[in-house]
Amino acid sequence: MQVQLHQLRSFVAVAETRHFTHAADNVGISQPSLSKQIHALEVDLGAPLFDRIRGNITLTAAGEVLLPLAKRILADVETAGREVQELVGVRRGRVRLGATPSLVTSLAPQILRRFRDAHPGVDLSVQEGGSQDLVRDLLRGELDLALIIQPAPGPDPALRVEPILRESLVVASLDPLPAATPMGTLRLPDLRDYPLVMFREGYDLRDVTLQACRDAGFEPTLAVDGGEMDAVLSFVEAGLGVALVPGIVVARRPRIRVTQLAPPGVRRTIALARRREAVPTHAARALRGILLNYVRTAAEQGALPPGVEPL
Repeated sequence: MQVQLHQLRSFVAVAETRHFTHAADNVGISQPSLSKQIHALEVDLGAPLFDRIRGNITLTAAGEVLLPLAKRILADVETAGREVQELVGVRRGRVRLGATPSLVTSLAPQILRRFRDAHPGVDLSVQEGGSQDLVRDLLRGELDLALIIQPAPGPDPALRVEPILRESLVVASLDPLPAATPMGTLRLPDLRDYPLVMFREGYDLRDVTLQACRDAGFEPTLAVDGGEMDAVLSFVEAGLGVALVPGIVVARRPRIRVTQLAPPGVRRTIALARRREAVPTHAARALRGILLNYVRTAAEQGALPPGVEPL
């Protein structure tokens, strides 16, 4: 078997466009040449990769298996090329960072500004998403690093995960909540008395909130079900319900009231993740160093947001 990179590029292009002519345009070859490459790849693999029925192009079972592997191989080849080019001075590199919505608006801007000042020639790419989506993209080779929320069961073994911060969640509401303790905090079981604005399926805070309520012995009443961070905070500002959110996201929302949870509260771990088997580029290593230095310096100066502590 002699699978070649240009065959994989053509395969991925067809899989993404579901059109041979458009795919050929994307990879810069003629449609007949692309078709020959796909046919040769199918012969080498011993299985058809596409079903061609009445002009509709769909992946076969073999094609579905090959697609994520092909994307990963091509991403690794691109990374290797960038790394070599950095060493010989042809290019200054690129780094692709993923982060959850709360971290994109709080932690990431400070890190990226410092990185840009230190490495102005490096191309920066930032992708916002839930931790599950970011982990998927890391494993596909589409990100170099990601700031994620470390899952309770433990990280994917294919990732190298470095815990950096622990943050506490607070109750966000439009109006002050009757305090359940003399310290002005709210006990978790008292959340049963308030309708919750809930994050969408697949969002980290949805699982955290639901699990916290169940651990406290109740199923929450949902006022609104589904939304990203900005939407959830807007729904809270509209008085639709309350939400469990990181304290760092409400600092610039003066209309929102914050109530701390009574100990032990709800906490989560922020971690920096990368694919274990991928060798990080110089740019990715530099970004990691700036991130860790920023966290360490901010902790020493007491500049971390309330409820956030270094690990």
